[in-house]
Amino acid sequence: MAYDFNEIIPRRGSNSYKWDSAKEEDILPMWVADMDFRTAPPVIEALEKRAQQGIFGYTKTPDTYFRAIIDWFARRHGVCFEKEWILFTTGVVPALSAVIKALTVPGDEVIVQEPVYNCFFSSIRNNRCEIISNNLLYKEGRYGIDFADLEAKAAGPKAKLLLLCSPHNPAGRVWTREELLQTGQICLRHNVTVVSDEIHADLVYPGHTHIPFASLGEAFCNHSVTCTSPGKTFNLAGIQVANIIAADKDMRKKIDKALNINEVCEINAFAAEALTAAYNKGEAWFEALKIYLWENYACLLDFFAQHLPQLKTAPLEATYLVWVDCTALGLTSADIAGMLLNKEKLWINEGPLYGRAGEGFIRLNIACPRALLLKGLEKIRHAFGK
Repeated sequence: MAYDFNEIIPRRGSNSYKWDSAKEEDILPMWVADMDFRTAPPVIEALEKRAQQGIFGYTKTPDTYFRAIIDWFARRHGVCFEKEWILFTTGVVPALSAVIKALTVPGDEVIVQEPVYNCFFSSIRNNRCEIISNNLLYKEGRYGIDFADLEAKAAGPKAKLLLLCSPHNPAGRVWTREELLQTGQICLRHNVTVVSDEIHADLVYPGHTHIPFASLGEAFCNHSVTCTSPGKTFNLAGIQVANIIAADKDMRKKIDKALNINEVCEINAFAAEALTAAYNKGEAWFEALKIYLWENYACLLDFFAQHLPQLKTAPLEATYLVWVDCTALGLTSADIAGMLLNKEKLWINEGPLYGRAGEGFIRLNIACPRALLLKGLEKIRHAFGK
């Protein structure tokens, strides 16, 4: 079946956070991680069928929901989860906040690896914990983990959690088995629990394989929590559905309590239908999507090589978020973002949003029809392509 990812679907005026947050109507948004494609047809069909009943009362989560999750991760990632391990909630950010609340007390330290997804910072602060940064190493245009620094940070008496972004947003890295094992061994030595945000787990490109942290071995599985969602894979952020996988019973009980305290322990009437249809019937659409996204990235690389050779990208191993090194421009990230927004009407994310280690970088969302991508790239060329 052919899928038309080139179709430009008008979203302005639909209460889209991505498209309707700008004051001016001529702003092109390439910022928030939201795709401009319709989701998989089986998901739309499932939601339409559910809507036709016309009654949207309190909803149970059926066994088919859990089976769809278990089958997807076994089939796609070779990891075997059990139904009892799975807790559902409204999103990965609420999941992270609940996990932090459950497994820390105010004043504890939570390790992050900057530059990293900005909501990590707010989730830590909201639980009155301290942010400790194990900055990623940036060498020859590629990011890696500073294991010596991680060892030192994990050894701190107040260090309790490591928020692992896997695959990494915004660096685009897919951590290798060796990198994950070394990370896990450090955390085991110092009794630091790994909280693995794997929302981008499916969006991995040829030559790379996502390794679920929980698949590394029993000790790693029992000393970690995994947060997942079909939100990025199938463009379902607005459906608000995510899962927390915790093999350890005591840990899971604490997280369940935190979900209830935070009042994010239920999902809506459409969430189970959407997830089940996506995981059970959406695979063909998703494989076509990945091909299109990779072609978009190739288009960006070619455009930069021809018109903006001073801009470099961290290799995109996963996600649809391109991390662009703009240090050659000699401008701050804020200046670059401001020029693009105010003069070119292009909205992108500035690097320091992801921590101080992001200065000099910008993040571009390329999950859009190619015509819109090229329009955005032309705006960057017009601003900086001298």
